Amino acid sequence: MPDPYGCTFQSKCTPYFIVVLNFNNMGKLKQLWHILPLRTAGILSMGIGIILLWMMAPASSAASPADTLSMTLQDAEHLFLHKNLLLLAQKYNVAAAEAQILQARLWNNPNFSFTQGAYNPETGKYFQTGSTTGEEAMELQQLILLAGKRHKQINMAKTNYRLAEDQLYDLLRNLKFTLRTDFYNIYFMQQSAKVYQQEISSLQTVANAYKVQSVNGNIAETEAVRIQAQLYSLRNEYVQLQNQINDLQRDMWVLLQLKSGYILPQVDTQALASLSPMQYPLSSLLDSAYQNRTDLMIARDNLTLSRQNYGYQKALAIPDIMLGVGYDKNGSYIHNFNSVGISFDIPIFNRNQGNIRSARSMIDYNNLQLESAQETIAVDVSRALQRAEDANKLYHSIDPEFSDTFERLAQQMLINYKKRNISLLQFLDFYDAYKDNILQLNTIRFNRISALEEINFVTGTNFFD
Repeated sequence: MPDPYGCTFQSKCTPYFIVVLNFNNMGKLKQLWHILPLRTAGILSMGIGIILLWMMAPASSAASPADTLSMTLQDAEHLFLHKNLLLLAQKYNVAAAEAQILQARLWNNPNFSFTQGAYNPETGKYFQTGSTTGEEAMELQQLILLAGKRHKQINMAKTNYRLAEDQLYDLLRNLKFTLRTDFYNIYFMQQSAKVYQQEISSLQTVANAYKVQSVNGNIAETEAVRIQAQLYSLRNEYVQLQNQINDLQRDMWVLLQLKSGYILPQVDTQALASLSPMQYPLSSLLDSAYQNRTDLMIARDNLTLSRQNYGYQKALAIPDIMLGVGYDKNGSYIHNFNSVGISFDIPIFNRNQGNIRSARSMIDYNNLQLESAQETIAVDVSRALQRAEDANKLYHSIDPEFSDTFERLAQQMLINYKKRNISLLQFLDFYDAYKDNILQLNTIRFNRISALEEINFVTGTNFFD
């Protein structure tokens, strides 16, 4: 039976080195036979020298760690809300601030003092009681706050409580943004890692075969070296990608309080593809940000607190009074002396001038901080929306038939390869370009989702959940 080059198995023609390329559904190329002459005389009678099978493993066949943690974004957020130590610590801070409201409502305790004569030199007795010569005295005093100090302290405690709550929600907003972006980043990086795994596995098979054939003198050594160099480059890129994934995995462990485990995000890509930033106008996003941004609430709380503190410092310039009643058995101008009294500081030197001036300056400072926060929010929202629109346009500009188009091009490459119009290395370069395109596509997808998550972050609202 004649072979493609006109030789039969019984002829004296040069045998052939047959390369079979077989890709899976991602690689698109189903099978490719490439025939190269062999110079090994010992296998002339066989007609076919060596068959090299390049089989690309499916993406799901890559080995995963035994302690893989498959979770959705909702699962991750549930763990985050219940286990994150920073959130739990901030909740205790809120509870402490709430307790300060109770403390501010409490009245000052009355003060009671009692004096007993220790020794009477006239009688030579110690601690005389119940006699006309013994000395006993007692006094009861109560501090009365003036100028509304108690009410002002209560209001300041309430504002501090709101401030602690807003700080909790702002921490939640920041950590949640980190959690969600890391979650999607891990997912798309893992998709890119699968491409590397497939190409490395395939190229390793080719490199092994080329090494053997190079030693036997059947192919040029330069081709074997080129394949090996490309394999080293792929492995280096893959290790760098895995390092990035591992760093994100460790960040997720901290956020979710996990001791170990390889997080495998489960993502509904169709639901993500349906999201669009165009459905929300800039005015709606700005209104939501001004109402819900917790850092803006914190700035407002600080301004309110500084105003309340200013009023409190002015009130401190007004002295409080101390009312008291007393009894003295023998220590006054008469026996059994009963008295009432009042005491207060005379504000001649210290009228709390420095603290009042400081509180006034803090009002101006926090007012400017609030204005700066408002302007920053306007810029943040505008930029986030523009970034999301640009990322969304870029994503939708990608031909949805990209994979099918590449399959068609692969078939054309197959025809040219069969006709010996291109070399094996040229074909590998083509597949390497496909790998780069897949990586870019995953990057574009992540950048789009990251931009949508940024809108959630800068508005303080889950527009895209």
